[in-house]
Amino acid sequence: MNTIPSCIFHSRSLACKAPYGAVPAGQTVEFSTYPKRERGTEHITLWVEEDGKEPEAFPMRWCGLAGARDHYTTSFTPSHPGLYWYYFTLDTADGPRYCARGYAGRAEIIDALGDKYQLTVYDPAYQPPRWFGRGITYNIFPDRFCRDKMPVQPEGEGIAPRVLHENWDDIPVYKPDEHGEILNNDFFGGTLRGVISKLDYLESLHVTTIYFNPMFQAYSNHRYDTGDYKRIDPLFGCEEDFRTLCSEAEKRGMRVVLDGVFNHTGYDSRYFNARGRYNSLGAHQSKDSPYYRWYDFQEWPDKYGSWWGIYTLPQVREMDESYLDFIIENEDSVVRRWLRLGASGWRLDVADELPDAFIQRLNAAAKREKPDALIIGEVWEDASNKIAYSERRKYFQGGELDSVMNYPLRDAILAFLGGGTAEHFAETMECIRENYPRAIFYNLMNVIGTHDTARALTLLGVSDEEWKMDRDGRAHYELPPDRLAGALRKLRLAAIIQFTMPGSPTIYYGDEAGRQGFEDPFNRRTYPWGQEDRELLAFYRRLCALRADSHTLADGELHFLHCHGALLQYERVSDTSRLMVLVNRGHQTIRTCAQAVYAVDMLSGESFEDADSHGVHISVPPETAYVLRCFGTP
Repeated sequence: MNTIPSCIFHSRSLACKAPYGAVPAGQTVEFSTYPKRERGTEHITLWVEEDGKEPEAFPMRWCGLAGARDHYTTSFTPSHPGLYWYYFTLDTADGPRYCARGYAGRAEIIDALGDKYQLTVYDPAYQPPRWFGRGITYNIFPDRFCRDKMPVQPEGEGIAPRVLHENWDDIPVYKPDEHGEILNNDFFGGTLRGVISKLDYLESLHVTTIYFNPMFQAYSNHRYDTGDYKRIDPLFGCEEDFRTLCSEAEKRGMRVVLDGVFNHTGYDSRYFNARGRYNSLGAHQSKDSPYYRWYDFQEWPDKYGSWWGIYTLPQVREMDESYLDFIIENEDSVVRRWLRLGASGWRLDVADELPDAFIQRLNAAAKREKPDALIIGEVWEDASNKIAYSERRKYFQGGELDSVMNYPLRDAILAFLGGGTAEHFAETMECIRENYPRAIFYNLMNVIGTHDTARALTLLGVSDEEWKMDRDGRAHYELPPDRLAGALRKLRLAAIIQFTMPGSPTIYYGDEAGRQGFEDPFNRRTYPWGQEDRELLAFYRRLCALRADSHTLADGELHFLHCHGALLQYERVSDTSRLMVLVNRGHQTIRTCAQAVYAVDMLSGESFEDADSHGVHISVPPETAYVLRCFGTP
């Protein structure tokens, strides 16, 4: 937006701030303000403060008139990466005033200082690998995707007895045992060879990245309680299977990303060894253990820091040098070893609980091993200004994260389809786009469902009352036919938004097949092989093909257009094409206009030619979305 705004300042207008959004260190940022002439403004000052420091004043000079407004300008050049905040003060005929951040980037003139504008400054020398954001990701929960044989009790060091499901369609164990504890030790026996057998299926979805939840040896089926970082869980496979998977995936243009759980280990692990199942001398067994310094014991051996107070997940002291060597620095460190064996990157579990210095060193080690290695962080909020444990994080300033899980997009999609406004959706995304470096925004992991959330189809179909069911009810719940039909329509709308936004659209295994489920463990049921919703799966295949074939959806600019109430309208524009996305989540047909002389829906092939001087007129039926290829201008 280059035109003079109707307010004194608009952070998303190039007429007020150039360049747009986050900037590299050393880049001069030009600021302009436009107070109404009648206000009698005598002086305007830009104030910029680096996060946690005192603000610095930049007097603005008068440059003349812009219609009925005065035009003031100044510039600021950040010398190094960091998070900066800015606002303006005005000396007017009515006395001093503040100009602070209002809704949607527009400024408000107020008597006392309000919200400040954010300016993210990043290291221009650091560029995240772009192979991830340009492609489609498929998220596999290892125990539940596919098995190539019936599971049998594994044997060997560290192996605890497991509850094995013969029936692939069983409901996971969700009730506490006689001691009142949910052990999560029931397994369905998904295997690496099972995944290999389904690579052609993933190729039919045009998948370019396979992201696995933890696959290393562990006591539990979720495997976030790592038992041995250097061993594939024997029920899932072996190191040779992993090598084969990576090699076969590469032949199909796919990469493998692993889950790194480095904030805590398992209680039942080689390192803590509280149950004595490993031959090693664990920290719980002796203060002479080589792993003793890894843990934060208040009273050895049974009083120690653990993740969210869960005793089976003892936290580590990440900056202990021996731990850093083991996970990151050594030639055969965990991070480097699995990259060398075929992985292409890591997703960092609970990234906001890992120190910045730890993430920096991990990133550097990964890049030494593979220059295009990818580091993704699990962050649920705006990661550019995240505060964790009273400390501002530096994820995007250079050398830490290449991407994060885009939960803000997920939340905005579900809110919109649940009755929220298109304006709110657009504002949520614009805030993220403004705060993130462009290379990060186009590299995000765009999720709708994960192992930590209820299944998207369930969320889009259940009522508030049904959420109040007991666990027995939720365990066996399936949407009734009428509700299921509505949820499927909404899921298609959600997927279209997900696949047409910048970043990597990420499918949580089984969502594309119609899998339902409430919270853990019901969201982690097995993939329904042979029972897929064929119509839904066919839709996903068309959508994946559209995304895979579109340079515009991978790299094109994003512009929000008419976003009001139930109609979401935005476009993706590149030097080769212009795509307009129309999403009507409402129950009434909405008529709108596309700035083109001719348009074709890329999913259905339907064409629109009813054009006049305003463009093509389009009627969008209820709960319908179009991805229009637009030709010409009226």
